[in-house]
Amino acid sequence: MARPRTHDEALRLRLLDRAGELLSADGPKALSLRKLAADAGTSTTAVYSLFGGKQDLVNALYTEGFRRFGNRMRAVPRTDDPVEDFVRLGLAYRESALAAPQLYSIMFTRVVPGFEPAPEAAELARDGLLPLLDTVRAAIEAGQFADVAPETVAVSAWGLVHGLVSLELTGNLPRAFDVAASYEAALRAHARGWQVR
Repeated sequence: MARPRTHDEALRLRLLDRAGELLSADGPKALSLRKLAADAGTSTTAVYSLFGGKQDLVNALYTEGFRRFGNRMRAVPRTDDPVEDFVRLGLAYRESALAAPQLYSIMFTRVVPGFEPAPEAAELARDGLLPLLDTVRAAIEAGQFADVAPETVAVSAWGLVHGLVSLELTGNLPRAFDVAASYEAALRAHARGWQVR
C-alpha cells in the first residue's frame, strides 16, 4: 500500500503564497526556509521536499505567478472587437496583480538579487503576454490600430498597465484617486491613441 502524500498541492500553494508575502513585505532576507515552514505550519523537510533550496523556491514563485497571470489573460474571451478585447486584457492584468500582489514583485521586479528564472519559467513568462500580442495583431489586421509592429503596441500597453498597477500596489497614488475608473479610462485613452482615424 502506497504511503499517503503529506506534501500535497494545497501545502505547496500555501508555502508559495506565504513566501511571496514574506518577500513582498520584508525583502529577500526575510525568506528563511525555517521561518517559511513555521509560518505555514509545516517542516523545513516539507519545503525542501517540495522545492529544493531557496533558489528553486524563488523560481517556483516566479513560475506560479506567471501561471496564474497567464491563466487570467487567456480567460479573457476574444470577441469580434479587438480594441475592446485590448482594454479587457488590460483590466485582467490589474485583476491578476490585485489577486496575487505577493507574487507581482517576484514576477516583475526581481526582488531577489541575482535570481534568474529557469528557461521554462522564462518561457512561461513570455507566453503570458501572447493574448495581448494576438489581440494587437487582430486590431492591426482589422484596420482598427495603426499599421506598426504589434510588439510596439503591446509593450507600450504593458508599460502603461505595469506602471499604474505598481503605483497602486505600493500605495503611491493619491488617497482620493479613483483607481479602477482612472485605470480603465487610461486603458481606453491608450487604445484610442493607436486607433486609425
